[in-house]
Amino acid sequence: MIIDSNQDGAQAGLPAVASGACRVPEPGAVEAEFPGPQGTLVQHRWVEAAVAVRFEQLAPVAAFPMVPGRRWGPGWWWSATAGRHVMHGSQAMCMQLMILDRDPQVVSLSARPVRLIWRDPDNRRTLTWVPQLFARYADGGALLADCPATAEPAAGRAARAASVLGAACAAVGFTYRRLVPPEKVVAANVRWLAGYRHPRYRDAGGLEQAVLEAFAAPRPLMAGAVAAGEVLTALPVLYHALWGGRLVADLTRPLGEHTLVAPGPAAGDGEQEQHGR
Repeated sequence: MIIDSNQDGAQAGLPAVASGACRVPEPGAVEAEFPGPQGTLVQHRWVEAAVAVRFEQLAPVAAFPMVPGRRWGPGWWWSATAGRHVMHGSQAMCMQLMILDRDPQVVSLSARPVRLIWRDPDNRRTLTWVPQLFARYADGGALLADCPATAEPAAGRAARAASVLGAACAAVGFTYRRLVPPEKVVAANVRWLAGYRHPRYRDAGGLEQAVLEAFAAPRPLMAGAVAAGEVLTALPVLYHALWGGRLVADLTRPLGEHTLVAPGPAAGDGEQEQHGR
């Protein structure tokens, strides 16, 4: 059975799969297991469940494990997109939740809502994998993703599961990806802006319009905050606008008083904040 090393059953003595190439099963032969209405697990063919089931609304199909010795355990991320908490099992996963939460095309998020099950075409053994994240897009498409802690290519169990999930997702119009950790500066900037993601910061002090008007043309961050009014009140509004895309800046460089801030593609979107963009 294939189980991700940080997922359920990893410590249960399940047999490893020998290295080497493996054939990918037909998508119609892949099963999906997920929580039912009363919390019991339900199993259906993946190609049917992907169309009928709102995975973004489901609780995790299995709990994130507590790994002795790790400094980072399971936790909760409050999603500005979903308007609720989403569970995460690692620092890398929490970072990817932040990035997806900023994506204007993402309308909802959930953690580990489905387990995919299939038989190895070569030896007929039953294999499973629980992807860490599910994201629903505005166009109805979806993303299943895992969140490795490094940018190293997948290998062994993870590589084989990625091949199967990639084919299964493509068959139903979804995407499967292993989300590479962002650069350190980008990660630090996203974490900072995430602190201002809550809708209460959008028009704090009634300064939303003043902040947006201050950056009608690109200008340094602090100069725009000063022009908008009281700086300590304007800065949270400014950071919230950067989080939501109504203002934009180069996040590959450290945010500071001289960072150039400009109008963003979502600058005129007055409906973006409430539980989904």
